[in-house]
Amino acid sequence: MSSPNSAPPTALSAGVRAVRAVGRVSGSVEVPGDKSITHRAVMFNALADGVATVRGAGLGGDCLSTADAMRTLGAQVQRCWPTGALTDDLRRDPETGADVREDAVLIVRGAGESGLSEPIDVIDAGNSGTTARLLSGVLAAQPFFSVLTGDESLRSRPMGRVITPLRSMGARIEARARGSLLPLAVAPAALRGIRYQLPVASAQLKSALILAGVFADGETVIESPEASRDHTERLLAAQGVDVTTDGSGLAVCVRPTGRALKAVDVTVPGDISSAAFWLVAACIHPNARVTVRNVGVNPSRTGIIDALRAMGATIAVANERSIGGEPVADLTASSARLRGIGIGGAIVPRLVDELPILAIAAAVAEGATTVSDAAELRVKESDRIATVAKGLEALGVHVTERPDGMIIAGSGQIGGGEVSSHGDHRIAMAFAIGGLVASTAVTIEGAAAVGISYPAFWPTLAQIAPGSLREH
Repeated sequence: MSSPNSAPPTALSAGVRAVRAVGRVSGSVEVPGDKSITHRAVMFNALADGVATVRGAGLGGDCLSTADAMRTLGAQVQRCWPTGALTDDLRRDPETGADVREDAVLIVRGAGESGLSEPIDVIDAGNSGTTARLLSGVLAAQPFFSVLTGDESLRSRPMGRVITPLRSMGARIEARARGSLLPLAVAPAALRGIRYQLPVASAQLKSALILAGVFADGETVIESPEASRDHTERLLAAQGVDVTTDGSGLAVCVRPTGRALKAVDVTVPGDISSAAFWLVAACIHPNARVTVRNVGVNPSRTGIIDALRAMGATIAVANERSIGGEPVADLTASSARLRGIGIGGAIVPRLVDELPILAIAAAVAEGATTVSDAAELRVKESDRIATVAKGLEALGVHVTERPDGMIIAGSGQIGGGEVSSHGDHRIAMAFAIGGLVASTAVTIEGAAAVGISYPAFWPTLAQIAPGSLREH
């Protein structure tokens, strides 16, 4: 039975790919620009006064949704091609017409002092929870009416945790189905600062409230039970926002300045969430060495490295430097004998997006791996606890589901079989990596879902593991 959060049979659940084991996995690759940073670089500069250049932007489907949303609100987001041509179509080469989504240079002309424009149509966040949640904080403070929606999958994901504190700030928001689901109707309102304790460590929720606080009257303080990714705080501070954090990263304070945000050029590092697939591929394969270059290693995102090392992996970090205020490095992983561990507590917000691929590592490890404190996985693009468990069981791995996680009985090997992505990009990619060490081929239904975050995933897999991939 499909999870209630599984995507319907749309383009996201189209396509079938089969991955089989090969004798060696090796190479040096780059991954798409960090999705979290790309969202913020486009959205925040669309609010700013001036023109910003965003280099290395990731152009998967989710980030395209943010660009389209900000255009609907009056900002300009264009792609600058190597020829110097500027186009509104962020995917198609203006000369060849080819559909190209690799890392890009975007030019963002913000709304600035004049402010965003009232949209003439609904704002469509597509499949992107980041777009919907962050933009809700922006829209709550605007002097116009707007309606925010998304695709069928996103319309099933909860928004109540964002709506409740925004209403406490004075926002006028109405939602569908018990007041917790998209579409949202947002009416003009004067916001006031609040002190709010987040129920869970969520960078999306925190960021929505920070953005609302930028436009509110008075100070807004957001407290979190655990530290979460801090890209919002870093970029807004660079744009002139008075945003400060305590030493632990558990509390954020934002004070409105009454000034427009400054446009800031951003160089986007490679996405560690995408790099995680190649790191795990190298760790679990008996004859492997893979380097992923120019990866963002913000400490709030490197839980995947810590967890793999705790399992016995060898991961080298080299060429460390800072680009645009974000730490960047080259990561090299090689074959290792992994062991099961416990994953829970403060590390979970630092690797929540990587838990599906960590589950593959756990299945190949020796001994049980217990994942806890990860109930957030239930409300992602799919119910990732249920979809991971179902997929692993199909490959002969015993998994015990828990409300906030799972126990994976690692035995050092996995079998082949058929799995579904449930329209979830991270599920599709995780099981593709599993196919590299499976006893027989792993067939992934809904393989097209990878385009949400990593359009070049399948060609990259073919590059580092020649002969592993066949298309149905």
